[in-house]
Amino acid sequence: MKFVVSTAFIPPTHCCEVARGAELSGFDYIAVSDHLVHPETIKTPYPYTPDGSLRWEPFTPWPDPWVTVGAMAALTSTIRFLSAVYVLPMRNPFAAAKAVATAAVLSGGRVSLGIGTGWMREEFDLVGQPFARRGKRCDEMLDVMAKLWSGEMVEHHGEFYDFDKLEMNPAPPQPIPVYAGGASEAVLKRAARLCDGWITDLHSTAEIREMVARLRRYRDDSERAGRPLEVIASANDAFDVAGYRRLEEAGVTHVTTLPWLFYGGDMQSLNDKLEAMSRFHDDVIAKMN
Repeated sequence: MKFVVSTAFIPPTHCCEVARGAELSGFDYIAVSDHLVHPETIKTPYPYTPDGSLRWEPFTPWPDPWVTVGAMAALTSTIRFLSAVYVLPMRNPFAAAKAVATAAVLSGGRVSLGIGTGWMREEFDLVGQPFARRGKRCDEMLDVMAKLWSGEMVEHHGEFYDFDKLEMNPAPPQPIPVYAGGASEAVLKRAARLCDGWITDLHSTAEIREMVARLRRYRDDSERAGRPLEVIASANDAFDVAGYRRLEEAGVTHVTTLPWLFYGGDMQSLNDKLEAMSRFHDDVIAKMN
């Protein structure tokens, strides 16, 4: 089992020290989140709560994921970086591929890309990207970006993107793992057909077990059958070694956590975060591994 620290909702000025603390405390990954803006009025329902309400308040900071990864990478040497998740179809594929590849190069290949198709129509409208058919466009973007990351002369002639031979460098030093994030059936199929794994939303262990079973069936019926399939999970009922063992048995390979919440830490206190990660290592990571 691998462990992921999320930087969601923490002060951006804490991210670099949290990354260093996570590395020292034995965490395998640190995750960054993604939103461009928070409109005063959001008409699009949030899909991950029963009543469509958000899990955060206005004025919550959302630092740019790849700028943040670059800063954290400069202060660490082993921990990996995961976007959980980057709203890919809200971006231009060339700009996205360049940002991710640059972060991968400067971090020594420590970048993993978690992507989502997005849920907030208002953000898409602001940047001039169509909200409709964003899933199909996202699938083609993954193909385009994989070609660009080769560092070779490549061309692409698809439904949404069409270009003659060109090259983009610097190229990542190794293949960038890609994960699809979300909870819909379309996401599970995307993860199985096109990606290295799946990133859950916040679910119970039973729900994760059932979705992993569906994910594996889709994988077995895809061209990627037989290839490793990782599951990066956030569980609302697993908080200790026994709980994480149950997740492992359900097929989870990585657990995402905010360890300072387990120990009554203050979200605004950097010291509380560092102490909580150290305690989590002693209470969980050391015992699991």
